[in-house]
Amino acid sequence: MKKIGVADTTFARVDMARYAVRALQGRGTGFKVVRRTVPGIKDLPVACRRLFLEDRVDLCLALGMPGKAAYDKTCAHEASLGLMFTGVLEGKPIVECFVFEDEATGEKELEALSRRRAEEHALNAYALLFRPQDLARQGGGGLRQGFPDVGPVRRTH
Repeated sequence: MKKIGVADTTFARVDMARYAVRALQGRGTGFKVVRRTVPGIKDLPVACRRLFLEDRVDLCLALGMPGKAAYDKTCAHEASLGLMFTGVLEGKPIVECFVFEDEATGEKELEALSRRRAEEHALNAYALLFRPQDLARQGGGGLRQGFPDVGPVRRTH
């Protein structure tokens, strides 16, 4: 049985992991979800590493919500580098799903964006593990997680 690791933070203002797990469970069976929650975004790389080493997951979904301050964006960048390093070290995918607080104009919009992005990234994680051919068919499609898709660039010649 395959295992999908979900790492999230207490710093986030939305329980994105709840939405991600629900989206994964809606895909059916054949896998188990293992969740680890850590305090902040820079803790996500270690959480994913522990999911790989201790829980033997096949893939991780890393969920985080950086704040609006410049410092928060720097922390998100550092966390992203750590996630990339962890994924390369393990030779396994980590699907990074960050929602920046300033991407939304109010709390309702932030909640909706966080939900949509977490669900869509969870479905991408599922596809990476079980249906990579679906991702190949969507290549170059201009898909966006949390926002409307923009579509492919139209060839002019």
